[in-house]
Amino acid sequence: ENPSISVTILLAYLILAIGGKEVKCIRREENTSGVPLNQEVNKTILMEPSSFPLSISTKSPSMDVIPQAQLPLIECPTGTIPILRNNRMVHTPVETIDKVITNEEHEVAGVEYYDVLYGTRAKINIYNPMVKNNSNDLSASWIQINKIIKAGVADGIGAGSWVYPSYSGDNSARFHVAWVDGLKTCPDHDCGAFVQVSSSVGLGGRLKPVSVYKGPQYMIDVTIFKDPVTKHWWVAYGPQNIHIGYWPREIFHFMKDQCNYALWGGYVQGPTVSSDSPQMGSGHFASEGLGKAAFVRNIEILNKENKYVIPDDKKFGHVTTNLSKYTAKGYVDGHSHFGVHT
Repeated sequence: ENPSISVTILLAYLILAIGGKEVKCIRREENTSGVPLNQEVNKTILMEPSSFPLSISTKSPSMDVIPQAQLPLIECPTGTIPILRNNRMVHTPVETIDKVITNEEHEVAGVEYYDVLYGTRAKINIYNPMVKNNSNDLSASWIQINKIIKAGVADGIGAGSWVYPSYSGDNSARFHVAWVDGLKTCPDHDCGAFVQVSSSVGLGGRLKPVSVYKGPQYMIDVTIFKDPVTKHWWVAYGPQNIHIGYWPREIFHFMKDQCNYALWGGYVQGPTVSSDSPQMGSGHFASEGLGKAAFVRNIEILNKENKYVIPDDKKFGHVTTNLSKYTAKGYVDGHSHFGVHT
């Protein structure tokens, strides 16, 4: 008898410190979305990448004094993973979620990069932007990489902080990952795309404490990278690089081997973005700088040699789709690390 399966069958719902949400520990191979997308490709679940990318040696002392926002860690039994069970939209069909996330108005502010890359990592400043309940709007502080063929024809993956009341049921900043398949976006375990291996990180978990305008600042470390052997795309969280899980290469149409675009910054999306715009980041313009405007900084990309490098600034560009409401301002610190305020 497999002890982990036995424990899982007997396990009741667990009320854990994950922002007051209910969490259930389930078997890793259990289909959490009801969509059998990966039944074939996930016959063998990999518990860790074949290797972890090599880091560059430079550090920014200014980053050492900014503490981490904490994501509650859950101790699920061996062989199980934590799943947030009472999200407001947990039983909503995937098509409805796609309409909310992809077919509404959106605005972006950040920096974008056009060149070949195999992953990225960055430090994301965590705020709690104001997003109205029942508006179906979301506000994100985010990193994302894509393989873009043309408009509407692309693969992509991303991770960071969302405030999305219509999805989570509250106005808290929560950690999410997402897979973009053309015009369809699949957060966390929706669509059955993401293979989670961590028994302690609950996707959708509340990040806290959050930063305060002109007050204490908090951030998270997020890493996305391609395993050079298996070609799966992994997500790691925190300074300890906790391996949360991966998207199997088989689900991708175009980015089986590499990406050609990256975005770091913030975006808002939803039906009232133009008429009653939600806040992005701290809710203040980028020109106000550290402690007042949100940041994504210590931006690095992964090259073909599986090493993190500082991106070529000649291949960066600012993207601000509505300067009257949202702005972005790039900068370089004393150790040549690139960052952006939004």
